[in-house]
Amino acid sequence: MEFEVDRDDLHRSRVLNDAPRPLVDGEARVRVDAFALTSNNVTYAAFGDMLRYWDFFPASATDAGTGNWGRVPVWGFADVVESTVSNLAVGQRLYGYWPMATELIVIPGRFNEGGFQDLAAHRQEMAAAYNRYQFVEQDPIYDAMRESQQMVLWPLFMTSFLIDDYIDDNAMFGAKTVVVSSASSKTAIGAAHLLAARPGVRVIGLTSAGNADFVRSLGCYHDTVHYRDVDTLAIEDAVYVDIAGNLDVRTAVHDRYAASLHASLIVGSTHWDYKAEGAAPSKGPNPEFFFAPTQISKRHGDWGPEGLNDRVGEAWSRYSRWTDTWITLESSRGASAIESVFNTVLRGEVDPRVGYVLAP
Repeated sequence: MEFEVDRDDLHRSRVLNDAPRPLVDGEARVRVDAFALTSNNVTYAAFGDMLRYWDFFPASATDAGTGNWGRVPVWGFADVVESTVSNLAVGQRLYGYWPMATELIVIPGRFNEGGFQDLAAHRQEMAAAYNRYQFVEQDPIYDAMRESQQMVLWPLFMTSFLIDDYIDDNAMFGAKTVVVSSASSKTAIGAAHLLAARPGVRVIGLTSAGNADFVRSLGCYHDTVHYRDVDTLAIEDAVYVDIAGNLDVRTAVHDRYAASLHASLIVGSTHWDYKAEGAAPSKGPNPEFFFAPTQISKRHGDWGPEGLNDRVGEAWSRYSRWTDTWITLESSRGASAIESVFNTVLRGEVDPRVGYVLAP
């Protein structure tokens, strides 16, 4: 089974059942067991052409003329079911980046005690962080009883950690306040949780009226403001973290803070289908795309891979326990469930308290 969407119209999808092909030497077949589906995956699709997310898992050539098909990447667990590689045993459980499909054929290489890289030629120009597969028994954050939570929250939390780290690494850009859009999204919550723990940092969450009570209940935002009320924000030195990807909200934030806005980071696109009514920001700094793998590479240089892993692991342990107080994890199986949940997330109809875990 392979779930694909039309890159030109994300509301169109199809399910294929291409026959598995035999392996050649150097390959392994991995069966996808389960994965999470969140607004982060919609961001992968919305930015798929610009940031090359479509390139990780090329679509099937089946009936290619009926649409511009693509496979949206997801994070989850899988098991090795066939291998021609001596270093990779059948039965090995892996955490990593997968297509929404029953299987993936990989070319394992660059092994270390923690895992390996997929050396498939079409993936080598992309960020190495997305090509790495982790052996679960060597993963310091892995807990077999908390796999669902890891699938839903870990990839988002890694981005949250890097947002917080990037802002801190740049001395808060000279500001004391961080304004975060799509404040109910899990990436925003993770970033706010970390930023709010820093002495002297004030975190403001921008959200819809429907999610405002939930955002307030989290306790990691010092203030919660409706999108329509951006013009009531106190003017002070600030950084904007844009997870909504809503141009009109971005412009309103820039217009409100103007010269007091010291940095504007575009992280996500939870409002991916919103049609802007106004123009791009003309005040404040130029918005810049935040690409997490760039900060990972920098911290590998500063701290080494183990140093980064240790810091992220410690932060994750605290965050993971805290999320038990508000998150509900829902599981379902099969192509129809995948299609249903994908469309629910696409329409922005997800209860922010819920995390979806799917099995092909």
